Amino acid sequence: MPNRNEIPALFSGLLPKNNILTSAEMLRPYECDGYTAYKSLPLAVLLPETTQQVIEIVKACQRESLPIVTQGAGTGLSGGAHPISNGILLNLSKFNHILEINSELQYAHVESGVRNLATSEAASEFGLYYAPDPSSQIACTIASNIAENSGGVYCLKYGLTLHNLLEITFVTIDGDLITIGSEC
Repeated sequence: MPNRNEIPALFSGLLPKNNILTSAEMLRPYECDGYTAYKSLPLAVLLPETTQQVIEIVKACQRESLPIVTQGAGTGLSGGAHPISNGILLNLSKFNHILEINSELQYAHVESGVRNLATSEAASEFGLYYAPDPSSQIACTIASNIAENSGGVYCLKYGLTLHNLLEITFVTIDGDLITIGSEC
């Protein structure tokens, strides 16, 4: 398993230099999620910008036996995105684009790092909103909501995140791209 000093060379062909964080000062903001009682500096934080970069990172981590924790905004309180000291924190915050709001069929096609509130704000133009409403909706991301099946105050009426998904595309731990569900 590579050490912290070997990480930049391992990922330099996959990511721009600025998207590979390894110094203690750069890692400190990522040492915990919203539950701050437990803190741990990961070996590195990687900030991919494309799905292909995520696939290649996952494959490289698999080859090197490097554990991966994926993180969105880091607002979770359950420890689902808590970094580990001997692993990589794969932060998906750069995947923050709303690709489509379909007002007729009432769905949004968004990237994993889009914040809940940004989705509702974009949909409000059509008199719509994103129903799952965790208390951290101003900062939490769609993918993290999926990972944690978040709900919030509206979940009694509209269901949890699970009940508000049509389709999801994700990268498996082997680096395969899989889509489940369908748009309609």
